[in-house]
Amino acid sequence: MSQSASFCDKDPESLPLEEALRRILSQVQPSGGRETLPLKAAAGRVLADALHSALDVPPERVSAMDGYAVRFADLPATAPFRLPLAGKSLAGHPFAGALPEAQAVRITTGAVVPEGADTIIIQEVTEQQGGHLHVHEFPRAGQYVRAAGSDIQAGSTLLPAHTALSPAALGLAAAAGYAELSVVAKPRVAVFSTGDELVAPGHTAALGQIYDSNSSTLYGLLMRNGCDVDDLGIVRDTPEALDAAFVRAASADVIISTGGVSVGEADFVKDTLARHGRMQLWKIAVKPGKPLTFGVLDSGALFFGLPGNPVSGVVTFALFVRPALQRLQGLPPTQALSLPALCTDTLRKAPGRREFQRGILRSGPDGRLQVSTTGEQESHILSSLRQANCFVVLSEQSDGARPGDQVSVIPFSELGL
Repeated sequence: MSQSASFCDKDPESLPLEEALRRILSQVQPSGGRETLPLKAAAGRVLADALHSALDVPPERVSAMDGYAVRFADLPATAPFRLPLAGKSLAGHPFAGALPEAQAVRITTGAVVPEGADTIIIQEVTEQQGGHLHVHEFPRAGQYVRAAGSDIQAGSTLLPAHTALSPAALGLAAAAGYAELSVVAKPRVAVFSTGDELVAPGHTAALGQIYDSNSSTLYGLLMRNGCDVDDLGIVRDTPEALDAAFVRAASADVIISTGGVSVGEADFVKDTLARHGRMQLWKIAVKPGKPLTFGVLDSGALFFGLPGNPVSGVVTFALFVRPALQRLQGLPPTQALSLPALCTDTLRKAPGRREFQRGILRSGPDGRLQVSTTGEQESHILSSLRQANCFVVLSEQSDGARPGDQVSVIPFSELGL
């Protein structure tokens, strides 16, 4: 549903999203840096080397339920029946010796199954009376016995190299006895905002000035993506100030600036990049976020010049910077999961660019996913990002959407937002 039947929001110099990302990733090589950390301190980091298990997990046969360990061959043909109790096997305190013939051992979940026992009778179908076990339902042979190595086998690969250390991955390493892990060094990222109109929070904003929100947003995104951040603050819109910022940041793995990459007369970032390295791309066919600059400094640092409008900066970070950070850490850049949802509002768009509109995704009364708009989609409206939980993705050819149309949405969680 276009704003104008004749208007087309297309710039022939802009690169399609996929081509821009391909060019960026072609310049990114995994970092060779690493460090060794205590197991729990490695949470959220990226594993440098593959982990192999030196033991079976569980190391012995254990019970999957609370009940009684028996030898199936000793049981009568049908229930009910009774067996003498020979003792207990508790988690951490196994039964000593082998199971006596035609007897039962009380056992708890996770406890070692005594030698000779091969079946667990759950306690819910039993009762104890005078040192005997009374069984009311006949068991299935071998039930509720977990084999040694049923989770992890000795010699197997626990985790391949360059695995993100999620809580489950940490637990797996702990189960195999690892107390410390070798992880990929964090990417070092230098960040600065450009603009004479900017003032840091905590200072007084004069007429015509605004507070710099981009560096705080970027700091949060970078921390979430496992980076060490060097905040260079606000850099003024002069060639000299930008030159000094590039020199100071040159030792980082990645440099990110916001603002100063458009076509204004005080936008010097692209010229500064040309003096310190080479520019790979400038404009992309995405809204918001068209004026994205990417290049490589002579020092080897990757440079991303993000748009100054706050929402544009977040969109371009999610689509282009985050995949580069993933590759730096040896991770395969993830393909964000796109979901179909029914649109509940009118979404306006002109054909020409792929558009990422802020939306609120929820489950409808019939269980199907529905998405509504956060309202105005201007790229300066940062408050809408806090309200939203997804992007509605409208293709280059799309002229918008109407209530009841099916649209594609990407949850923010898929983009690390």
